[in-house]
Amino acid sequence: MQLNDLFPAPESRQKRKRVGRGNGSGHGSTAGRGDKGQNSRAGGGKGPGFEGGQNPLHMRMPKLGGFKNRNRVEYAVVNVGRLDELYAAGEVVDVDSLFEKGVIKSKVTPVKVLGDGELTKALTVKVDKVSAPARAKVEAAGGTVDLS
Repeated sequence: MQLNDLFPAPESRQKRKRVGRGNGSGHGSTAGRGDKGQNSRAGGGKGPGFEGGQNPLHMRMPKLGGFKNRNRVEYAVVNVGRLDELYAAGEVVDVDSLFEKGVIKSKVTPVKVLGDGELTKALTVKVDKVSAPARAKVEAAGGTVDLS
């Protein structure tokens, strides 16, 4: 068998429809576009995304992406109840000890102590920020707060 012996299977290939080449072809005069209307004209029809006069989806979506404050500081949050579980009386709560105990995931992220839970031990808290209720609970338990 040679390359010149190869041919496609019968009826597997169709000729393309040549429209507008006379009425004898069966696709003359209107060239298969119908008689009248927008789609029968040259350049007629609406583009992609046209929804029949309804406000299109791309116009219904919000235009602007909002605002992100590039100076925002994300704090790793720790509650005083968690400190009460993990630390003994008189211990120092700082970034290194919180990282060693697995409370925070990074030493780089600033830490803020919040006031959820109860504190029964005197602790020395040395973190970046402390909320007012947390400060009150630490000092009421006999501890001190040192913001670094």
